Amino acid sequence: MKNKLNDVLKEVLVEIIPSTPTIDFMSEELNHFLEQGNKRLKKLKLDAEFFVGGSFAKDTVVKKGSYDVDIFLRFDKKYPEEDLPKLTKKVLKKTKGVSKVHGSREYFKVKISPWFCLEIVPVRRVNNPKESENITDLSYSHVKFINKKIKSKKILKEIKLGKAFCHATKTYGAESYVHGFSGYAIELLIYHYKTFEKFLKEISKKRKTKLIIDPENLYKRPKDVLFELNGSKLISPIILIDPTYKERNALAALSVESLEIFQKAAKKFLKSPTKEAFFPKKLDLDELKKKEIKKGNEFIFINSKTKKQEGDIAGTKLLKFHRHLVKESEKYFEVKGNGFKYENKKDGKGYLILKPKKEIIFNGPLEKDEKHAATFKSIHSKTYVENGRLFSKKKIDFSAKEFFHKWKKDNKRKIKEMYISKLKFC
Repeated sequence: MKNKLNDVLKEVLVEIIPSTPTIDFMSEELNHFLEQGNKRLKKLKLDAEFFVGGSFAKDTVVKKGSYDVDIFLRFDKKYPEEDLPKLTKKVLKKTKGVSKVHGSREYFKVKISPWFCLEIVPVRRVNNPKESENITDLSYSHVKFINKKIKSKKILKEIKLGKAFCHATKTYGAESYVHGFSGYAIELLIYHYKTFEKFLKEISKKRKTKLIIDPENLYKRPKDVLFELNGSKLISPIILIDPTYKERNALAALSVESLEIFQKAAKKFLKSPTKEAFFPKKLDLDELKKKEIKKGNEFIFINSKTKKQEGDIAGTKLLKFHRHLVKESEKYFEVKGNGFKYENKKDGKGYLILKPKKEIIFNGPLEKDEKHAATFKSIHSKTYVENGRLFSKKKIDFSAKEFFHKWKKDNKRKIKEMYISKLKFC
């Protein structure tokens, strides 16, 4: 089994590492941008410098359909926080293909090609993490730590395997619509466990107590972490102490749901290693629909669009709306399955597999409450009494498609309040 696992990982590595021409193109474009950017900084006499961050700076990039490189524009602390986006815009004034993105802090995208862009993020130059006002201020420390601690090409390959596996299981990213493992968290975990295999084994273990990982032993005892960290940092199922800032949990965004998805996939892979675990087949929704209809279930496609800014904000709003639709459908249907995918920009796609309930029961007021009892009876033509309380039964005589078309018509205000600009059921 060990030999099979190693053989699979060797095959995977060949396929997940970007080609040399791809890396060379990105490097050339990045260097050209930095050369021009530094000239602008000098001309504007700004006390700031560019710093390349993210996976590209740490040599942990994995092959994808499109790439982006994080570039942090580190401003001196003398500049007010609110001025950083405006100053960055001035620096990028003569750069082509620039667009503004709203996030926890405004940043800018520079489109280089259909598959490659640069993300310019203004940050404050801080030496002490405690002085940071935004998570992006810490990126400089994260890159410095990883580059200092991880010199081994073998460990870097193990990290790439970890990132590719999390991408495949849809547990990669700390965004609110994912609640998974950030790239930095994966780097820390594999730095701690040394191999991708051990990373899978340890994280997939079921534990009675919360898993606390302190890679640099910044706390004398694990239980000290529970007393010293802010309560909001202890909610996640795993606590991973950031070596650059001991008061921070690098896995604070991880949800129980995402961890369980990861654990299930990890156990399956360790039991039977296959290359497909890193490259899952794209779900054929048309085929899934045919299978579910044969079973007597209804299948609903949901296409939604939000008014909110693309990225974490748009993805979060669309996911929240999808979950709302699931809850609404549970009133009249058994939800046999559902799925959602944020399509980037401002679009989301989802589906629901539903089976109509035979009937639903409405709980009414106490029979002796004459005023409310009368209202309940006016709404429901047939009622009955149990233990002094009114109830009403209703048979489900409408399809899921009919339900959602009526729901859309009756809930225009709610849809608008949830920032959904377009909605289609089919």
